Amino acid sequence: MQIQELEVFISPKGKVSFGVRGVPGKKCLDLTRALEHDLGGEILEREETSEMVSFTATIAQKQQAHN
Repeated sequence: MQIQELEVFISPKGKVSFGVRGVPGKKCLDLTRALEHDLGGEILEREETSEMVSFTATIAQKQQAHN
């Protein structure tokens, strides 16, 4: 089983950011959704990592092959 990690960073001014590793594709959004909700506030930025992009590209290629 692959290790899944969630890192949370809190700046001295109270800005919260976090990153997810070991969770392929957009499943990482499911892991962070509750945390985002509990923190309230506005999401200022969301960055897709190479892990997320490579997984979604693989799915798109498989779907095209079946058509």
